[in-house]
Formats: sequence, C-alpha cells, structure tokens
Amino acid sequence: MSASCVVLDIGGVLEITPETGWVRRWEERLGLPHGGVGERMRDVWVAGGVGAVGEQEVRREVASRLGLDGPRVEAFMADLWTEYLGTPNDELIDHVRGLRGKCRLGILSNSFVGARERETELYHFDELVDRIVYSHEIGIEKPDPRAFEAACAALDVRPENCLFIDDVAVNVEAARAAGMQAHLFEDNARTITRIAAHLDAGLLAGGSAPLG
Repeated sequence: MSASCVVLDIGGVLEITPETGWVRRWEERLGLPHGGVGERMRDVWVAGGVGAVGEQEVRREVASRLGLDGPRVEAFMADLWTEYLGTPNDELIDHVRGLRGKCRLGILSNSFVGARERETELYHFDELVDRIVYSHEIGIEKPDPRAFEAACAALDVRPENCLFIDDVAVNVEAARAAGMQAHLFEDNARTITRIAAHLDAGLLAGGSAPLG
C-alpha cells in the first residue's frame, strides 16, 4: 500500500454547485406547494443515489408523478443536471492535477445515476484521479462507514494515511470515525494548505515516495 492519499468529494468541492432555484420554478409551473416535487420524488431520488433505479426509470417516474410529457421531462432533467454539475472549481482541480505522481488520488461522491458519464464528459475526473467511487455504483452513501472503506480499498491505501475532503460536516466526522484524516472544505486556500500539510507529514514519516 502506498503511504499518502487524498480523496475528495465532488459537489461543493471539485464542483461549485449553488442552488439554482430550479425545483421551486417547476413547483410554480405545476401548481405544487413548496416542497411538492421533493415529496413526490423523494424515494426516486434516494434510489437513484444508490443505483437502485436507472436513468430511464427515473424519467418514467418523473413523467408519471409530476404529469409531464416527454419534452417537459427532458427539460426537467436538464434543469436537475445543470444544478447537479455546477461549474468546475478550476483552482482546486489544477492543484490536484499537480499532485499526480506524488500520492494516490481518489474521489468519493454521493452521486446520482448518470453522474459518471456526465462528469467524465464535462470535467474528465477519470483523468484527474486514480479511482472514483460513486454511491450509485457501490450502493452505499456517505456517511455510511462502508463508503469510506470502499474508497480506501479501491485505492489500496490504509485509512490513517488518507486525507478525505468534503464540504459536509457529518461526512467529515464519519471519515474520521472510519480512521481517515479529514478536512471540512470551506475554501480553496485552506484546503490546499491542509493537503500540503498531509503530504509533508507523509514524507516525514518516510512512506510517501513518488508513484510511478
């Protein structure tokens, strides 16, 4: 096992994903109360997050539960993905790209069915890190400890040698409980400083030789 590793979340970390208000706009169009879309679609969203449904089934459920025809289903899903994918956090992505060969790099993301294809096309995360672990592909979401175990196993690293970065406090706490080091993402500057400290500690421990 290689000594040092950095694992990052996607949404809110590698992607900048502010709320766009798309759900409320659809509720207004459909005459639904605030929270109405979530109430009708909640179990589908949960199932999509752990890969229990496919994209076509999601579309069928959107059509059925919200009373949308084909073109409006596509418009609804386009709005969903626009917020989900956000925009790239270029500064952090560039920094992580510069770490290749210095440590193991991974992604652990609570995702939605279809995310890998879209994020690969837009952001090429598959070229940025060694392994991507998506919740919809492993059937487990953070903060379940098994999600962190899956990431460490995929990267062939020990938890204690791995720094996990997430913008959700409960996930950071869960990573620590799973034996990992962890950092709550608040901004790029502090995150980049924390990554450097982690890698420096690995070098001092004598176990972070460059990876080929």
